[in-house]
Amino acid sequence: MAEEKILTKHPQGKSGRNISKESYDLLKTAILTALQKKELTHNELFEQLNKNLKGKFSGNISWYGETVKLDLEAKKIIERTGSKPQKYRVLK
Repeated sequence: MAEEKILTKHPQGKSGRNISKESYDLLKTAILTALQKKELTHNELFEQLNKNLKGKFSGNISWYGETVKLDLEAKKIIERTGSKPQKYRVLK
């Protein structure tokens, strides 16, 4: 049976990526879980993803994480703050 794919979006309207729905869901859950507690910088967010997904995810966590993070931004599920350094937060 063919693997279900999802076409991601990009907040600046660039072309998205086709990734497996299973990978997408795993990364989306990990990103939203990491951001539930507090706003995180890009580095903090990816440290969390690498820590939480190590051994559970076979792909490149940084690449997939970035792809899914951009999709969540495009869909207005998370946003970047205007602070320096920029942080990410879940939109209510």
